[in-house]
Amino acid sequence: MNNHSNGNGNGSTNVILNRAEAEPNAKRTRILIVEDEPAMIAGLRDNFEYEGYDVISAADGVDGLERALADNPDLVVLDVMMPRMSGLDVCKQLKVKKPSLPIIMLTARGQEIDKVVGLELGADDYVTKPFSIRELMARVKAVLRRVSPQTPEDVYRFSDVEVNVRSNEVLRNGNRIELSAKEFALLAYFVAHPAETLSRDRLLDAVWGYENYPNTRTVDTHIVHLRQKLEPNPEEPRFILTVHGTGYKFVG
Repeated sequence: MNNHSNGNGNGSTNVILNRAEAEPNAKRTRILIVEDEPAMIAGLRDNFEYEGYDVISAADGVDGLERALADNPDLVVLDVMMPRMSGLDVCKQLKVKKPSLPIIMLTARGQEIDKVVGLELGADDYVTKPFSIRELMARVKAVLRRVSPQTPEDVYRFSDVEVNVRSNEVLRNGNRIELSAKEFALLAYFVAHPAETLSRDRLLDAVWGYENYPNTRTVDTHIVHLRQKLEPNPEEPRFILTVHGTGYKFVG
């Protein structure tokens, strides 16, 4: 298996990312990378394609704007410092012509004013160079979830438990189980991703939100509470399993 590279501000590469298989028959999400450094484009393309995304790219702001309007990407990763047209100008024009198109800005360290202006122009998030590819991927997935939230079945059943996503209700043996708002959100995320290994960081991002990261121990505490309320034997869980060194997996 090929190693995959970590984009950063100086074009260097580092070995990184675990594979996440794309669903074979699903429509692939298209990412547009607007970046003038060829090594950065190559590294980001490699990692995005490894994660199952389609990738298109542009090497300057004018071409990036044209491709964003013509090729219908699902998300744009846009560098601020671009030849021919700055990333800020591209962002401004895109938000006028395609206001729902999500944009993540890439800014150099110390460009605090660019971050503020970019967000004021409508950018959905920003990442500062040099960055971890894991951080960028987490932010891309978080933004895509916000604009295209996954919608699981309204009612999910496992063993003697029934989870009603629409009414925020959980029954066990026909009796209502009281869950906190975060416990229910965590459970709903699990049932929407059955048999998938979910890292603590991913659960924090999905349930608590990237900008409000609590300590990862918060996830463990909520898992303990869910097991106490839903597992036949919380000490030997059957449904919410620990994947040591990684996170958790729901197998209900």
